[in-house]
Amino acid sequence: MDWSPGSLMMQRKIGHRRQGSIDLLETIGVVNENGSEISSMPPVQPPLTFDFVLVARIMDDEKNNCIRKQKAFIETLKAKKLNVQKFRDDDKVFYCIRAPEKFFETYRYLLKVSDACNWSCEQQGTIPQSTRIRIVDFILQHTCIDSEGVSEYLPDLMKKNVFETHFCLHEKKEQKDLKQSWARWSACFRGQPITNVRNYLGEKVALYFLWLGWYTFLLIPASVIGLIVFLYGLAFYNTSPLIQEVCQSNIIMCPLCDISCKVWELSDTCMYAKVSLLFDNEGTVAFAMFMAVWATVFLEFWKRHRSSYVCAWKVFDWCEEEEELILEIVNNANCKPKIQRHSYLRSTIVLVLVTLMLLIIIGLTHVLVVFRVIATVLLSENSSWPVITENSQTVALMLGAVLHYITITVMTRVNCHVAMKLSEIENKHSHAAIERSFTVKMFIFQFFTMFSSLLYTAFFLGRINGHPGGYTRISGRWRLEECHPSGCLTDLFIQMSIIMVLKQIFNNIFEYSGPWFKRWLNNKKTQKLRRRCAKCYKKECMSAKQGSELCENCKLEDLQRNYSLIETDCFSLFNEFLEMVMQFSFTTIFVAAFPLAPLLALLNNIIEIRLDAIKMVSLERRLVPTKANNIGVWTEVLEAISVLAVIANGLVIGISSDFIPRLVYKYYYGPCANGNATDIDCMAGFIINTLSTANISDQRVSQDFTPHQMITYSGINVTHCSYRDYRSNEDYSLTNQFWVILAARLVFIILFEHVVVIFKCVASWFVPSSPLDVRNERLYDKLKRLKEELRVQRQQDTLTKLNENGNEGRTKQKRSNKLNSM
Repeated sequence: MDWSPGSLMMQRKIGHRRQGSIDLLETIGVVNENGSEISSMPPVQPPLTFDFVLVARIMDDEKNNCIRKQKAFIETLKAKKLNVQKFRDDDKVFYCIRAPEKFFETYRYLLKVSDACNWSCEQQGTIPQSTRIRIVDFILQHTCIDSEGVSEYLPDLMKKNVFETHFCLHEKKEQKDLKQSWARWSACFRGQPITNVRNYLGEKVALYFLWLGWYTFLLIPASVIGLIVFLYGLAFYNTSPLIQEVCQSNIIMCPLCDISCKVWELSDTCMYAKVSLLFDNEGTVAFAMFMAVWATVFLEFWKRHRSSYVCAWKVFDWCEEEEELILEIVNNANCKPKIQRHSYLRSTIVLVLVTLMLLIIIGLTHVLVVFRVIATVLLSENSSWPVITENSQTVALMLGAVLHYITITVMTRVNCHVAMKLSEIENKHSHAAIERSFTVKMFIFQFFTMFSSLLYTAFFLGRINGHPGGYTRISGRWRLEECHPSGCLTDLFIQMSIIMVLKQIFNNIFEYSGPWFKRWLNNKKTQKLRRRCAKCYKKECMSAKQGSELCENCKLEDLQRNYSLIETDCFSLFNEFLEMVMQFSFTTIFVAAFPLAPLLALLNNIIEIRLDAIKMVSLERRLVPTKANNIGVWTEVLEAISVLAVIANGLVIGISSDFIPRLVYKYYYGPCANGNATDIDCMAGFIINTLSTANISDQRVSQDFTPHQMITYSGINVTHCSYRDYRSNEDYSLTNQFWVILAARLVFIILFEHVVVIFKCVASWFVPSSPLDVRNERLYDKLKRLKEELRVQRQQDTLTKLNENGNEGRTKQKRSNKLNSM
């Protein structure tokens, strides 16, 4: 070992100090490691009971095909030297599995000689329970029996009811510690014990909670600034000249629908205009730019925090595919490598099917548009409530948002099924590749499901509906929707707020109450056994120590307790990630229309962290601890969302909002255009400037409106009405102002996106993805391992030379003795 001053200094700086990034996270309250050094390996705790459990129903007919397959599978496990114990209950049988140390010795050796997984070669003694569970789970999933010439694996047997379920056991002590420090509602504002979570649930779950905690913390500044933008609009709620112009106007507007809708006064929508100003003001542009840069800063700092933790856990260079190969050898020493093949035919089929699925999802958006159009007509014609009749378009928009939420809920299940089938068609060579493929497809389907309708509202609503005398109609009958004279951004805000609020409220209610109610029902079913086990007063069971054995009755009670919890699978964590990533999309992509989205996301996530923790620790069966050194393909998905956020917010401000038309009017068409007006507001007359006039005597216009529609509610018969557009009052052609505004919109979009992209690049460059502490520690670890290997090699060489010298000495002695005897 190197005892030089430089080496000692390196050890003091690297080997005995936590990463600065971890200290920062603990200081700001994201994590709570109690200021202690983070261990690279989970604590070694020999199991009290078993590594894994298989459950099957008891069947009376011994000749039943399910019984035969069940016995064959158990015998196959025993042939692999797994210890299997059988426990019978009233109507089910538990097969409890414990792997011998031979498996873990092989696993440890293969880790040591591998290229990327040799992080744990220094682990001595018993393998941690989380690692035991992961290895045994892999063996179970890759064990098969031959059934009429067909190989059937555990998932196939479970589909045929040979086995009911399988799960790993919660460890009571660790489970209790996590409940006290993390998985309870009173810990909402405390940091998370990420290392303890990793020790119990694995690196993958720990990284999810670390990511969610960091995301939630960074939502705080975003929420504050979004609230300031909202309050900025609220400050000019009553004094804005735009509001006053709408509220004091006597302009008569054209009917919003056919037959039942009448002409109306612009002043009737005074409150609507005030609400529009809360979200469509100058502060929205700055906030959209901030959120685009915020997304980049969030991701870059996340990469730093991830690097610090995975370096402390010694999984920085870990490779999922390489570990999968190691586990294949542990399961079967004679296994053959899976040959990687690429089929252009399969890829083409998947591409066609994905395109078809997206067309179906977009078709659902068209259905929602048609629903809103028809609902507007029906509400205006048939409603007995004047409030609904007068605001039929707004009510129809709200109903459409609720229907959109229901569509999202239903399509989530459909999308999951389709994405899984498409991933199976691709026939990927490893579990990691399958997971990446499934994640990308599922995200794309969900993204289109959630945002297709919002994209229509943001960029097409009110722009393709035509004008009096030339309205665009569905099937030549129903007119398309129009934007409010105050702008289209409020329609987007209403739709986003309804979807986001409904999704968060109902998701959290069902996410917690569903598992809680199921556990309550299961506990009622096992109440008899629990009363029976309560009579056990053995000292070994009441104060069991690590490594001690429980009595048979208490083992069965522990099995029943875990069996009564909610079942988990490989999608349990995926669903949590998908929910949060889609929320991240809502928070960033259309934030220009909904500045309060970060605040709603923050409030939701404070609850979501503890809700997920309580579910995983108390309500659900223990997740199989999965090793990982990042959040997988979700990082690329988040980066893609941050890029889409720049594009979408630029388009929303440039196209959907009135920010550009107001600027053009202020400096080119308004009273301040020449720079001479001093006693008048520069925005005076803007609302009137955005309106065009339709002459009812025009034959084309008279075909769209009936004489009954042209009578106001006060009984006045009008000959002219106004509508929102930049068109000539004579031939209804687009005016020069329309083209000037369109050019200004395009210029703004290009400038906005280029400026924001530059800021994002600067932020990405300024925040390295890996801290210097991590790089230095990795260098130190590699140097330490190389020196250790060299030391071992030199010891072997020394022993070899001593053996050779000893052999030579014995040979010479034999020769000398032989000569003396002669």
